[in-house]
Amino acid sequence: MNQYLELGKVNNTHGLRGEVKVALWCDDISYVKQLKYVYLDDRGDKRLTLISARPQKNIGILKFAEITTIEQAQELKKKIIYCNRDDAHIDDDAYYIADVIGCRVVDKNDGRDYGEIVDVTNYGSCDIFDTVLDKKHTLIPAIPDIIDRVDTENRVVTIIPMKGLFDED
Repeated sequence: MNQYLELGKVNNTHGLRGEVKVALWCDDISYVKQLKYVYLDDRGDKRLTLISARPQKNIGILKFAEITTIEQAQELKKKIIYCNRDDAHIDDDAYYIADVIGCRVVDKNDGRDYGEIVDVTNYGSCDIFDTVLDKKHTLIPAIPDIIDRVDTENRVVTIIPMKGLFDED
């Protein structure tokens, strides 16, 4: 598992005092508010101290101690920011998307293997697991009616397939 997780991407500056607009890849701004630091790399080498985080429509406005001018903020444009997974708390039934990629998907009832999750997308209503088995992609909605259990420790997602989700034999 990756220690440093992608938190979002800096889209633009905000104001003149170094704030930045970030397209967040987490559930909401409350996750970001837990953090004391964010990072400009996936190794945790380039750390920024988070002073404030607030929502604005569907983005976050973030302020860092080290960034005090618009010129400094402009240098962050298009950069991915990361967080250390140990710095934030998630609910027991929640998971990081980075942790489900690579998990096997199996049928709860008969153990049938539906492949490996290679990507996760979200078009608004729910996450969609893109699975691959024998070079064939299947999209599985990550909804409670289908997803029985996500076990990232053992790298298995157990599902109860709905009729028509997979080709019927």
